[in-house]
Amino acid sequence: MAQMTSVASAAARDGQGARRPSARGSVARRRGRRNSLWVLAFLLPSAIPLVLFTLAPMAGSLWVSLHDWNLISPMTWAGLDNYTSLLTAPATRRVFGHTLLYIVGYLPLVYVGGLGLAMVLNRAFRGRSFFRAAYFLPVVTSWVVVALVWQWLLNPNNGIVNTVLGFLHLPQPGWWTDPAWSMASVVLASAWKDLGFVMVILLAGLQAIPADVQEAAWVDGANAWQRFRLITLPLLSPSTFFVLVISLINGFQVFDQVYVMTGGGPAGSSQVVVGQIYDLTFRYGRAGEASALSWLLFVVILLITALQMRGQRRWVTYA
Repeated sequence: MAQMTSVASAAARDGQGARRPSARGSVARRRGRRNSLWVLAFLLPSAIPLVLFTLAPMAGSLWVSLHDWNLISPMTWAGLDNYTSLLTAPATRRVFGHTLLYIVGYLPLVYVGGLGLAMVLNRAFRGRSFFRAAYFLPVVTSWVVVALVWQWLLNPNNGIVNTVLGFLHLPQPGWWTDPAWSMASVVLASAWKDLGFVMVILLAGLQAIPADVQEAAWVDGANAWQRFRLITLPLLSPSTFFVLVISLINGFQVFDQVYVMTGGGPAGSSQVVVGQIYDLTFRYGRAGEASALSWLLFVVILLITALQMRGQRRWVTYA
């Protein structure tokens, strides 16, 4: 009898033990749902503008890309015809080529210049704060103002740049009025404006490099070039990676300076992808093709950024 009682008691305890984890799981699920609701509540102020002003326009642009539309008449269904016509059009290849040419000229110039400024302004000297602010000032200046200033500086007839070149008995290009030099004019203006941004990012990266690492290399007999190549550049690679990603994305989206300085000319020599999207929409009334071209540009940027994210494992060093 006593044995039966002990067995019944053990079974009752086992049943209670089996029910307790289930109760604890239910409480944990309710707590998780409550926490998720709090997270959503805090995200709503930023999620609503994201949906209204980013995701919804993107969905609308995708829908428009499947139609023929001149912004006035009702849209007519076109399917993938806009994409196929763009992929086979010489104008599409030409504007993508101009955009790549801009990036090839802009990216090395802005990175090397920003790195040089960052290394100089990382040293202690009188007036360092003034020079940091002065070099960063163009970053917060309107693109229209910068483009107009550089259009004046590069004026072939009475611009300061050609005046100095003439004084030095050097060739005086036609700059933004010459198809051979129009893209170079845009690259110069863009690099000058963005130099301060790259400088600030790389300067922050330089200041994050431990001083004892540099001192240890100096004690071991490494010269300045060896310290720069073997220590500074590898430890600066996270900042370099960020600059490359942002600069490439901005490079593919270049528009303001081209529109103000050259308008895509002369003879279409500086027309870029975003400029072509603008012209297709507001000059030629082909909003469907313009939307399709914007999605082609989005896919190109997405693929290149994905390749950069994948390739960073091979050369970016996170200390």
